[in-house]
Amino acid sequence: MAGTKRLPRAVREQQMLDAAVEEFSDTGYSDTSMDAIAARAEISKPMLYLYYGSKDELFMACVDRERGRFMDAMSAGFDPALRQRDQARIVIREFLRYVYENAKSWRVLYRVASSTSDFTEVVTRARSQITEMITELIRRGTTVDGISDTDFELTAVALVGAAEAVADRISEGDISLDAATDVLLGIVWRALTGVGHLEEA
Repeated sequence: MAGTKRLPRAVREQQMLDAAVEEFSDTGYSDTSMDAIAARAEISKPMLYLYYGSKDELFMACVDRERGRFMDAMSAGFDPALRQRDQARIVIREFLRYVYENAKSWRVLYRVASSTSDFTEVVTRARSQITEMITELIRRGTTVDGISDTDFELTAVALVGAAEAVADRISEGDISLDAATDVLLGIVWRALTGVGHLEEA
């Protein structure tokens, strides 16, 4: 542990956050201790408190970082220039790929933060951002008149809920990435066809 004292602050912070995400994912918020996080990060507990003054502060830092990474992954896959079905597949694939490659990050966001009352607001904001992206995807691919903004939004809310449920199964290793992508794309496309006349597949 002595040699780690020379690590730059930014590197040290990421090391602590990595350890905290692992611990929170494995044991939940209430059952995770700062002692356990410090041990996993191979640092002293006083040093952990020096960087993050409380467990609440550390957990919020974890949620903020993981939410940012998740939104970056989703935004990178969103390209309004693509046909609607191609865009839907890419968005779904990037969403599920992120969960597949970052299962513990997903558990912290979807399970731990969502079930901890002090942190639900940040999860709600992230879900709202995704819902807005999906709403826009639906709106630009629908050419029939008479479809209201509420129709678009409620369809997007339903699709995001389905995506979260499928993603949770991926995070547990219950379904493969390819199978989950196909299943979710089928759900999404059936929902989209119910909103109005869509562009040709």
